[in-house]
Amino acid sequence: MRFGREKRNDPSSGAGRLVVFTNGCFDLLHPGHIHGLEQSRQLGDVLIVGLNSDRSVRQLKGPMRPVIPEAERAEILSALESVDAVVIFDEPTPREVISRLLPDVLVKGGDWPGDQIVGREEVEAAGGRVVSLPFVPGYSTSAILEKIREGFAKKPRLRGQRASSADS
Repeated sequence: MRFGREKRNDPSSGAGRLVVFTNGCFDLLHPGHIHGLEQSRQLGDVLIVGLNSDRSVRQLKGPMRPVIPEAERAEILSALESVDAVVIFDEPTPREVISRLLPDVLVKGGDWPGDQIVGREEVEAAGGRVVSLPFVPGYSTSAILEKIREGFAKKPRLRGQRASSADS
């Protein structure tokens, strides 16, 4: 795939495909991610996903993240029917990738205020559009990790062992 709208939509190239771009950490893939990727793919012919590198995830989420290394996260995303390509970026934001790609449609989840969507200016200046998808409540990688941590924090009981008064 060639970057830059002028190259990809050159009538002589026979391309003319509508390119959609979205991005994220995608550390633990959950239904909210799947719904967002499927909705994004429906907005065009090709869906390219910008994936935060391990280093950039640590910058954004802290030293305990990511749980899944970038190569594995990219492999998982690439296996999804809705995803056509994955681009790993090392910066905290995908601005450079967006500036080079200039997608026809830039998509982010509804949890991002429209004026804070990185790449908005570049995409709109090039004639593209920005779409904010409705947020899917109830799904969060951070919440999943917290639930796992809480489960491990509880002391396991042996079968048949009674709970002490301190456990109740």
